[in-house]
Amino acid sequence: MEQSDDQLVLAAQAGDRRALEALLDRHQRSVWRFGMKLCANPDDAQDVLQETLLAAVRNLPAFRGESAVSTWLYTIARSFCLKKRRQSKFAPEAMESLDAGPVSEARAVPDQDRGPEEQMAGKQVGAVLEEAIDALAPAYREVLLLRDVEGLSAPETASVLGLSVEAVKSRLHRARTSVRERVAPALGILVGPPKPGCPDVLPILSRHIEGELRREDCAEMERHVAGCPRCTAACDSLRRVLAVCRASPAPAVPAQVQASVREAVARLLQSKRPGDAAP
Repeated sequence: MEQSDDQLVLAAQAGDRRALEALLDRHQRSVWRFGMKLCANPDDAQDVLQETLLAAVRNLPAFRGESAVSTWLYTIARSFCLKKRRQSKFAPEAMESLDAGPVSEARAVPDQDRGPEEQMAGKQVGAVLEEAIDALAPAYREVLLLRDVEGLSAPETASVLGLSVEAVKSRLHRARTSVRERVAPALGILVGPPKPGCPDVLPILSRHIEGELRREDCAEMERHVAGCPRCTAACDSLRRVLAVCRASPAPAVPAQVQASVREAVARLLQSKRPGDAAP
C-alpha cells in the first residue's frame, strides 16, 4: 500500500532515506511544472526545483504538518521563483510553454488509450491552454495554476501566496474568465453575445464553484440558465475548460534535470546526519 505524505514525512524525519527520496520523487513533477510556468526559462526552473528540494531536505526536521506537503513545497518554490524574477532585470512577462524545450519529450508520448485524432485534438487543446495561461499577468497566473491546475484549495492557495482568501477568489474569477475565452473555441464551443437582460454568468458560476453564492442567488441563476441556451453554453464552456486544467498531467522532469537534482540532494545528505536540524 502506498504511504501517505504524512507517513513519509514521519519516516524521513526518523532518518529513513528511502522515505525521503519517495517524498521528493512524488512532488518533483508538480514543482517542476510550477517553476516552468512562473520562471522565465527552463534553466531557472531547474534551479528552482533543485533549491526547493534542497530547502525541503534542510527544513524537514522542523516540518510539523501544519499545512499539506504540497502547499509547503509550493510556498518554497514560489519564493525562489520571485527571487529569480527580481534577479533578472530583463525577464519576460510571458513564461516558457511546457511544450517547449526538453519537456516536449514527455508530452509527446502517445496515449495508448486514445486514437490518433483524439491525441491530436488533445495536443491542440493543451497548446491553447498553455498559451492562455501564459497570457495571464503573473498575479492571476499563479492563482489559476495553484487552484485549478495543481488542485490546491482556496485557503491553501492563499497561504502559498500570502493573500487573503477573498483576494485569491477575486483574482481566480478573472483568470478563469480570461482562460475560458481563449480555450473554449479550441474545444469546439462557440458562445454568442449575451441577450439583453442576461447576467454575466461566468463570474457568477466561478463564485458558485468557490461556494460564495447564497442559496437564493444560486437558485435564481439556475432558473435563468435553464431557460437560456446561450448562458447554458457559457457555463458548460467554463466547466469544460476547468476540467481540462485539472486533467492536465504534470510533465516528466527531464532526465538531465533529475540527475542534477539527485546529485545535489545526495551531496547535501552526505554532509549532514539524518535528523539534524536545519542550518
